[in-house]
Amino acid sequence: MTGTITNGPRVALLYSHRQFPLAVAGLAPTVILFELSELPERTKVTTVMSPKVSMESATQLAIFLSNKPGALARVCDALSKTEINIHALATSDTVDHSVVRMVVSDPTRALMLLGEAGGLALENDVLMIQSDNHPGTLAKIAHRLSEAGVNIEYTYMAATINADKGLMILRPNDVDKALRVLRDL
Repeated sequence: MTGTITNGPRVALLYSHRQFPLAVAGLAPTVILFELSELPERTKVTTVMSPKVSMESATQLAIFLSNKPGALARVCDALSKTEINIHALATSDTVDHSVVRMVVSDPTRALMLLGEAGGLALENDVLMIQSDNHPGTLAKIAHRLSEAGVNIEYTYMAATINADKGLMILRPNDVDKALRVLRDL
């Protein structure tokens, strides 16, 4: 198994083509949904490490760019020239445009700068979570939010392989409730 994503009683297992060749026929990784009760006992997570977590709410910008070479470079150059630091960034793309989600040091100024340049940017609240870089950290967070009825709309995270800490940006449907629920992790 390459990865596991849980959401209430359902679990998604991500298999690589080498581990599950009949499902993917040699193509990209495949996600297969199961009811948690259908999984063999050895597949279920039985222990989760207690992560050391620090978190804060942050403003994230979603910037819509043409999906062409140089589009992201121009945004990063503009932010750099005004000494706005990028703390976290993730992109997703379609054929003709991409959405760049970023948490920056001065979101108000960045939003104004992008608007003046004719760019389309939206802002929303997210959680910026720094935690121990150990297996089970996201599982513990996801379970706690699920039990409280808070949905995770999306998340992105990064840490180097040997880093003690990692950074996660998490977009819950209710930021204030998520902060209360995760306060004592």
